[in-house]
Amino acid sequence: MQTNHQHRQLRGDLLVLIAVFCVLGGYLAYRTKTYLNQTTIQQTTTMRTGPGIEYRGTMELPKGTRVAVIRSKYEWLKVTTSANQQGWVPAWKLPAKYRPVIRSLKNATIVIDPGHGGSDSGALAVHGQMEKTYTLKFAQMVAAKLRAKGAKVYLARDSDRFVSLKARPALAKRVHANLFISFHFDSSPDENEASGFTTYYYHRGPSLQLAQDVNHQMRHLPITDKGSRFGNFLVIRNNTVPAILIEGGYINTSHDFQYIRSPRYRNVMTSDVVTGVQHFIETNH
Repeated sequence: MQTNHQHRQLRGDLLVLIAVFCVLGGYLAYRTKTYLNQTTIQQTTTMRTGPGIEYRGTMELPKGTRVAVIRSKYEWLKVTTSANQQGWVPAWKLPAKYRPVIRSLKNATIVIDPGHGGSDSGALAVHGQMEKTYTLKFAQMVAAKLRAKGAKVYLARDSDRFVSLKARPALAKRVHANLFISFHFDSSPDENEASGFTTYYYHRGPSLQLAQDVNHQMRHLPITDKGSRFGNFLVIRNNTVPAILIEGGYINTSHDFQYIRSPRYRNVMTSDVVTGVQHFIETNH
């Protein structure tokens, strides 16, 4: 009986030792990884409580501060300082090798721009409905669908308020967005004389590819596909990220407007835009 008791005691001691070694091994592995991922802040920046400019700042990290990178999310890195203070810093404030490669929507940062707003009504429909109302509806639906897939989305405006043209691409630059989409609706000099949707780009390369990817997905919409075209619009011309402007139909044409105001059309078109964006993100990096 005594021998069995000793065996049980020995087995218990061994289990405790194994548990201790596992904890120590995990700690050493963490410390080793942390040591290997050490780097320095390249520009003075603010550490935040989450991965984005909307999160609260906790402290300033001067240029040259040593930090260890723990993980990434969107265009942000979770780091720890030598004093064991943890938080999030923008990846673009660290050496280039730490900049995440965005291969899926769940890590993408996207700016959606509902055209016009506030005192700027945009174009008017045959019976006076304002373009600004529908750009916001479409933009909000796209934003919701992108967020459901994990993307971080910033809206240039989220209510009926005026936003300057320059502030819209400036937002994309500020948050280091991966792409920018502006929503508008066309208008012809005379009512009921034009029809169709167009996807505009200004810069060639990624912007052109984004326009083609999105426009391709919308080709089955019930109004004329006018394709991807060059457009000299400030919000895409002044952008530093892949940027497109979608004219989703002619608001002063009764044929097009019946679709623009339709929740079903809005749902189909916004889903097409999201699919096109997803294809672009997954194939251009």
